[in-house]
Amino acid sequence: MTVTRNTVEIAAPAAAVFALGAATERWPEILPHYRYVRVLRDDGPKRVVAMGAWQDVFPIRWVAEQINDPAVPHIRFRHLRGWTRGMDVEWIFEPFAGGTRVTIEHRLEFRFPVAAEWLGRRLVSDYFVHGVAAKTLARVKVLAEARA
Repeated sequence: MTVTRNTVEIAAPAAAVFALGAATERWPEILPHYRYVRVLRDDGPKRVVAMGAWQDVFPIRWVAEQINDPAVPHIRFRHLRGWTRGMDVEWIFEPFAGGTRVTIEHRLEFRFPVAAEWLGRRLVSDYFVHGVAAKTLARVKVLAEARA
């Protein structure tokens, strides 16, 4: 199992940060590296979304189930289609004196027949997953702090 974590401290309350993270349908408007997000099914706090983003010059895409829990707050994704099928993703919000520490944690068991650990860690996790999550958190930080 490969686990990738990206963490940032944001000088804003958890509810404000959660609102930005949970509204995936708005990500292409507010996150420049997202090409599209299409809501395929919406059952309130649970939805299925098709997503596309850029990592440098490479277009990537996937379909995920998203569960939003504003009471905790907590956001969970389970990738249903794409190279990262089966990946679990959590947005974890931890209050601290100056605001909210946000961690995006990705967990994936790679199913490549050859060199799974090397390809999974170096290419998928370190380059694609870490890169996209870092850009996402950096932009969410700017937006949440501007609104706080």
